[in-house]
Order: sequence, then C-alpha cells, then structure tokens
Amino acid sequence: MAIVRVALPIPLPQVFDYAAADASEADVGRCVKVPFGRGERTGLIVALAEAAEVDTTRLKAVHHIQRAVPALPADWLELVGFVARYYHAPIGEVVALALPPGLRRADGVSAEDEDPLLALAAAGREALAAPRRPSKALALLQALAAGAGPWRRAMVRDMAGGEAVGELLRRGWLAVVVDAGDPHATGALPALTAEQAAAVDAVDQAGPGFRTWLLHGVTGSGKTEVYLRLAARMLAQGRQVLMLVPEIALTPQLEARVAQRFAAANVVSLHSGLADGARSRGFVQALTGRADIVLGTRLAVFAPLPRLGLILVDEEHDASYKQQEGVRYSARDVAVWRARQRDVPIVLGSATPSLETWYHARRERYALQTLSQRALAASLPVVRCIDTRRLKLDEGLSPALQAALAQRLARGEQSLVFLNRRGYAPVLSCPACGWVSRCPHCSANLVVHLADRRLRCHHCGCDGPIPPACPSCGNQDIQPFGRGTQRIEARLAELFPQARVLRVDRDAARTRKQWEALLDTIAAGEADILVGTQMMAKGHDFPKLTLVGVIAADASLHAADFRAPERLFQQLMQVGGRAGRGALPGEVLIQTEYPAHPLYQHLARHDFDAFARMALQERRSAGFPPFTHQAMLRADAPALDVAVEFLRHARGLAQERAPEGLRIFDPVPMRMTRLARRERAQLLVEADQRGPLQAFLAEWLALLYRQRTARELRWQIDVDPLEV
Repeated sequence: MAIVRVALPIPLPQVFDYAAADASEADVGRCVKVPFGRGERTGLIVALAEAAEVDTTRLKAVHHIQRAVPALPADWLELVGFVARYYHAPIGEVVALALPPGLRRADGVSAEDEDPLLALAAAGREALAAPRRPSKALALLQALAAGAGPWRRAMVRDMAGGEAVGELLRRGWLAVVVDAGDPHATGALPALTAEQAAAVDAVDQAGPGFRTWLLHGVTGSGKTEVYLRLAARMLAQGRQVLMLVPEIALTPQLEARVAQRFAAANVVSLHSGLADGARSRGFVQALTGRADIVLGTRLAVFAPLPRLGLILVDEEHDASYKQQEGVRYSARDVAVWRARQRDVPIVLGSATPSLETWYHARRERYALQTLSQRALAASLPVVRCIDTRRLKLDEGLSPALQAALAQRLARGEQSLVFLNRRGYAPVLSCPACGWVSRCPHCSANLVVHLADRRLRCHHCGCDGPIPPACPSCGNQDIQPFGRGTQRIEARLAELFPQARVLRVDRDAARTRKQWEALLDTIAAGEADILVGTQMMAKGHDFPKLTLVGVIAADASLHAADFRAPERLFQQLMQVGGRAGRGALPGEVLIQTEYPAHPLYQHLARHDFDAFARMALQERRSAGFPPFTHQAMLRADAPALDVAVEFLRHARGLAQERAPEGLRIFDPVPMRMTRLARRERAQLLVEADQRGPLQAFLAEWLALLYRQRTARELRWQIDVDPLEV
C-alpha cells in the first residue's frame, strides 16, 4: 500500500497522508479527491511517503486520482513550493490558487482547441465564383477572402457579421486547418526604430540562459512590438512564451494583436474573467505543450510550460501584479524567480518602472534597454501645470482647461479629462447638522452615484438609495460634496452641448463586452471628450486623442503611504502618454496648487531618471524599500481590541527570537480600520537583509500557528507589502 502526501486548500501549513493502493511516482502532481473531516476535499499529490506521520491504521484511503489529465511536472511543484516558502503561505492554498477550477475539483478537463484555425475551403472558393443570393454568410466569406488567412475562429466571430461563422463551417466554405504550419510565421511587419532594433538584438544576442532585462520605454515607444519580435524568435526555436499583463482590461487588445501577428500559433488566455471551462482548458493546453503563447494576468504566472523559452511582463510597475488577499504573492517577482528556475530570459517593460526594479537596473543586477523616442509620434506631449491657487473652478474645471477642450472640439480631436474617482461625489452631507453618508460597515464614506440614485461603498459593496432628506435632522437640503467622474461628465455635457461626452470607468464598463464596446466607440471617433479613471491610463492607443487634462492630483502628495508619490508620478506619466500618440501633437494639463513641486517639474521634462534619483534618495534616508525588506503581520476581528491584543502577543514572541538587525514595530490600526464589519490592525517587521528576515519569519510564524487565538480572529502575513 502506497502512502501519498496531499496538499489541501486549508489555512494550515502542512500536508496530509492518505493510503492509495495503486499510487506510484507517476501520480505525484495529480489531483485527488480525499475524505476530510465529515466530507470530501480535493487536493494535489505532492509526494509519496515511505512512512506515514500517523499510525497507518488511522490512514484514510484516497477516493479518486485524476489520471485523465497529465501530472503536473516537478518544476511546477517546485514553483508552488517556492511561493509557499517565500510568502509563508500554506502549500495547499497556493496550489488551489494556482490551479484552474476544473482541475482544482479533480474533474476531467479536455485540452481540445475550441478556437481552431480556419481557412477558405475549395467549396468556399466555388461559392465565391458562382452567382448567389446575398446573405450574411456570403458577405462574411467575401470579407475573409479579401484578406489573408488563416484565421482563428474567435477573430472571425469578432468581425462584422461574424456570427455567421458557424454557417460557413456547416456549408464547408471554411475548414479547420489540421496542420497549422509554422507558428511563428508573420505577415508584413512594421519597421523597427533604431532603439527597438537595438533592444531586440541585445536580448537575442545575449543567447539562452537566465537574465533579467528592463525595457524602459517612454509611452508610445513601441514596447509591444519589441515583445512580439522577441516572441517570434522564441517560437521559431520551438519554445513557448509567457506574457503577463496587469489587468483583464488590457487583455482583449493585446490578445487580438498577438493573434493577428501569429495566426498559426495557439495563443491561450488565462485570467479570472474566463469561464471555468475555458480557463481549465487553456491551462491543460499549456501543460501538454499545445499552447505556443500564454497571455494573461497575474495568475498566468503559474501556467505549466514544458517548452518555456521567454517570459515577458508588461507594465511591470503595476500594483495589480501583487495579490492583496489570500496568498499575497507578487506575480512579477515570481516570474523573475521562475525565469531563473527555468534558465530563460525575462523582460520587464514599463515607461515608469517601479523604484525597486529601477534600483536593480542601476546596480546592473538587471540589464537595461531604453526606448527614449516614440515609435510613431514625432515627440512626447507637452506637459503644463495650471496653478489653481487663485482660480475659481467650475466643478473642478479651470478656465484654461475649458479653453483647451473647446480648441480640440473645434479641430475634431479627442480629449481626456482624468479624475481617479468614480461616482458623482465622494460623500453626501447635511449642512444643517453635519451628517455625512458613512458606510455602516467600513471606515469610509458611501459614494454618491447619481445616475443610479444610489449610495455605494467602493470597499465592501454596501448599497442603498439616496435619502430624500437628512436621516439625522430631516433637512431636505442635503448636498453632494466633492467630485467624481459622473459629476464632471454632467458638467462637461452642459458646457459643451455639441460634444459627445463619454465616461470610462468601472461603472460604465462592468463586463468585458461593455469595455470592448467603449474602446470601439473611442477608436471609431464617436466620442469627443472622455472622462476617465485609471482604466484609461494603461496601454491604449487612440491617434485622435491629443489633450489630457488632470484633475485633483494633489491629494497623493500628502498621503501617509511612502509609495504614494511614486504611484502618482507613474499614473500621471502613463495617462499623459495617451495624448499625441499619432501624427497630431499632444498636450497634458495638470491642475495643481503646487506647480513648483519637484514631482511635477520632473514630469514636465519627462525625466523619470531624475524623479527616481530623488525618490530613491528620500527612501535611503528614511530606510524604506528597496534599502530594507519588510513583512506585515495583519489581524482582523469584529472588535479592534482583539486584533491588537493578538499582535501585541505576536510582537512579544518576535522580540524573544529576533536576530540582530531586525526591527519590530508596535501594532497599530490600519488606515482603513474597519472593513466589511471587521476591525483591522497591523504589525511591521523590517530588516536590512532578506535572508535573516525570511529565516526569522519561518520560525515566528510556525510559533504563531501553535497559539490559541480567539475564534473570530483572522491573521495573515504579507511579505514585501505594497501598502504600509
């Protein structure tokens, strides 16, 4: 009888032994169903054991081993093992996070391609030659014949009249291509700039083997084209490519561009927005080597890739790569470790790299390639600050910004008004008694959403109607205070009645279909003035967009988080980069009460290097990352005293075992103390070297798991936290 060690998705840092009569080494890496408690759980076999850690008579038997899917390879098990060790998370929870839902349930998952490659069949050519009555199917066939095939079915469906693709297949006018041919074959390619060519050649000539590259390119410099050229060279060698993007919103555009460039390649998308079946199928295609390119968000870093040759991380600075709940891992950092594990190059791309990445590049730990010129536009946009200290603003809009919007409108160009605050107003208040619309479950205000006549909490989702009168004193003259995108949208519609004003935020685009419809509307020139949040700051290319106006950016200058200025600079440079990406020159207007602030001065000169030097010097003086390494122990409970008391106890245990050079701070309430009816506190641990910190955390957390805690208390560790 074999004994298998199974990782189960429970919050305990251990594996569990089970008996399996027919298990062998070939089953390591397979999903299983096992009895647990009074029910059944699914997990993953991570090892075979020579002896059980409990009496063998107490061992329960495995119910089912999923052998219809290939076992996960040893390097994948090593990957999840590293994530569990470095981020000090239970191995079973890491496995559950990394696996798609179908495999996680130990179900059978097919690797069949549901997006086959299609080509014009002989019957289709005959149909085009013969006289026929007009139909949707014939119109689609004619449109396809006018271009170059083959085409992925998803691409055909996205074309005008694409719903007729099924009819074309039924009639035999289109046929599935059995031999897709060369997966790296491409059509006509755009000419590379000298800097792009130098970057591609540098990575290529460095040869195989691990190396981390930072591709620092200004907005519009053509970083994506560099990625595609590098990917083509890897596909030509029969290798697989993993490409990470920060958000689902960026995936459709990039997916379409990659699919068009590599029509014969099997491009698989992996992100949380996919249906369970599609995500599981894509994961298995990657596992079996049938996927040539895996494109996805942070969870795609766990895709098993037997032929992996290159990892690409776009917008590497983006905070979306860090998971903020459950297993708090950084996909960017895990990707770098995975590249080292598999001995392959990794390219981190950004116009505004994180200061940690920039620090590594300046110390030559990472190889730096720079794209300082835009690929299509003649120059970067002009950045100007509008001093609002003595100006009377009209719903947050200065006269200079209004005049600039009018000029673009007269010229038939597009403008973007950027405000990173959705809703109509941040708060509803009563001027008579001082009542404000506070969330009953969080340390936050309910945001006014006038379009829906609702008050909403953007943190816990609490939702209710806008009251007709003050709930406290009955005053009917309650007022919204502050501005959100809905309020700016309404005022712009009043100021420019002839303009087509379009709001682009998470309220306007809740689904992928809505998001794609908004992008199509903008690209078609059917919107004159856009009002957008940070959704508009990343990766979008609209040639007619020539003006970006930024409202209410100053708040981040005074935030308690030491990373706030870095995020503000990144956000403003990214959103400003949407202007003037085509033949028309661009302009960025930033409304501020601090026009002489060094951050804005560096931004006006597009001088990221100078800003990074200034910010890194400040961090060195203050002892902040990357000059120190941090971990944050967080606890939450219905009462704040319970959470704080646990952290005080944890601090006492830490002080007894802390090595020299380790700094343990006092427990404090989190900035948003109350979230979803739970009170939260945190305890910061810091060291100058990563090794001693990791060794201490392993010992400390093992001790914490053995402590008796209040039933309602929850705690978790966050290694390399982004929010302090």
